[in-house]
Order: sequence, then structure tokens, then C-alpha cells
Amino acid sequence: MSTILVTGASGQFGRLVLDALLASGKVAPADIVAASRDTGKLAAYAEKGVTLRTADFDDTATLDAAFQGIDKALIISTDALAVPGQRLTQHRNAVTAAKRAGVGRLFYTSLPNAETSAVTFAPDHLGTEEAIKASGLAYTILRNSWYMENLFLSLPSALQSGTWYTSASDGRTSYVARADLAAATVAALLADETGNVTLTLTGPVGYTNAEVAALVSEVTGKPLAVVNLTDEQLAEGLAGAGLPGFLIPTLVSFDANTRLGHIEIVTDSVETLTGRPSTSLKAFLEANKAALAG
Repeated sequence: MSTILVTGASGQFGRLVLDALLASGKVAPADIVAASRDTGKLAAYAEKGVTLRTADFDDTATLDAAFQGIDKALIISTDALAVPGQRLTQHRNAVTAAKRAGVGRLFYTSLPNAETSAVTFAPDHLGTEEAIKASGLAYTILRNSWYMENLFLSLPSALQSGTWYTSASDGRTSYVARADLAAATVAALLADETGNVTLTLTGPVGYTNAEVAALVSEVTGKPLAVVNLTDEQLAEGLAGAGLPGFLIPTLVSFDANTRLGHIEIVTDSVETLTGRPSTSLKAFLEANKAALAG
């Protein structure tokens, strides 16, 4: 039986992975190691028999201990975005610790087209992928497309005003439900893979923002018009809305990345791994109608 480590286990994605691992029945709870800076947030999983370990990506000593005796390790990318370079340093710390501990296989949550992506933090992902490959450890890189849940960042306020301001133009996004990504990740963790693998995990269809708006209107019964702006105009609007200055370039880069076609790729990797159809965007919107209303 393999020992599986999940870093960032107390986050939304980490918890979904833990839940899916436990539900699979294919790994004993004690062989699941949930790591977090604050293991107190994982007490409910300890009650289910999951092993807890402290892992602070800024503290290499905790990483060395966390990766010890691990067969398969899932490194979920951290949320350290405010300080340039910090996240890549954190990830490299984790890869180095995994190498020192002799981990059998590394898994990492990246993003589509890491080499060309216009997203401001894409270099963190590409740099992490490169560090993993340079480590000599066997690896599975999971390039996760845009969460359907990310629509909650913009759609509730857009629905209230009836206008969705964007610079994505006619670019398409292959939205995928977070739970589907977690299920696919667990399937990959439980597979008996031997070679090195890079997979792009997406939803079943790529949508323009106009098509998303039409679905949202259909589901909610509220009108939603899409207004296309330049990146500069979008940045000005976000600043006027009071968003923190450091965050604005990243938010604008999301739309620019879509417009440039870097997140339109559609694959069947989720369905192949999980053995079931992916959640459709319309079904997701219908299930989350109340959240969309804000």
C-alpha cells in the first residue's frame, strides 16, 4: 500500500482530494498524510484516521519531516502571490525536500500552457515544473484549467449591475468543476503509472464570456450584457472599484490569457481518469444559482 501525502490539505482543493481519497476505499486512512501549516484545521480528518503532518513551505525542516516515508506526494500550489518569487521558492523547497526524502513520485497542480500563458503567476508554475523534472523523481504534472468556481469572483456583482466588463473578447475558457479536478487527481494518485506524465485537465467545452453570460441569464432569469474593454480600460475600472493595486495586473492577465487563446484547450483527461462525464457548465450554474445571485 502506497503512502500518499497531500500538501495544502486544509485548502478547498486539498479537502476535496482528501475526501475523494477516503471515499475511494483504495487506500487506508492511516496511509493518507494530510499536510498543512495549521494541522488544527484538519482535526476532522484525524478523527477519520488520516495522518497529519505540519508543512510550512517557508520552513525546510518541516518539509523534510512531512515528506519522510512518502511514496506519492501531491504538491498543491500555494497561494503566496503577494510577494514576487515567494511561491516559486516555496515550491522549489518542497521539491528539494521530496528529493531528499526519496519520494517515489511527485504530483503537481499546474496550469495549461505554462510555457506561453499570459497569467502573471504562470512563471511560478513553469519554474516548478522545471524543478520537478530536474529532480530526477518520477512525476505527474496536472495542468488544471480554470475552475468553474472562479466565476463567483465576477458574476455576482456583474449580475447585480447587469453588465460584465471583460477584456477577454472572443477567447474561450475550458471551465472545469473543482470537484472534477479533485476526482481526476485522486485517480492519477491511485494509478500504477511508471513513466513521466503531463496532463491538461479541462472541462468538456470551451466558452466565450458571451456564451457564459447567455447561460447565466438562462439559469437565473436575469439579463447579463458583456462589454468588451481593452486591458488598460479593465485595469482602470478595477482600480476605480477599489481593488488592491497589486492584484489588478493579475486579474487583467486572466482575461488577456483567455483572449490570447491560452486556456481554450479541451481534453478528455478528466473523463478518462475518472471514468465518468465531467460536470457541464450549465449544470454547475444551475446547482449554484443562489451563489450567483450574491
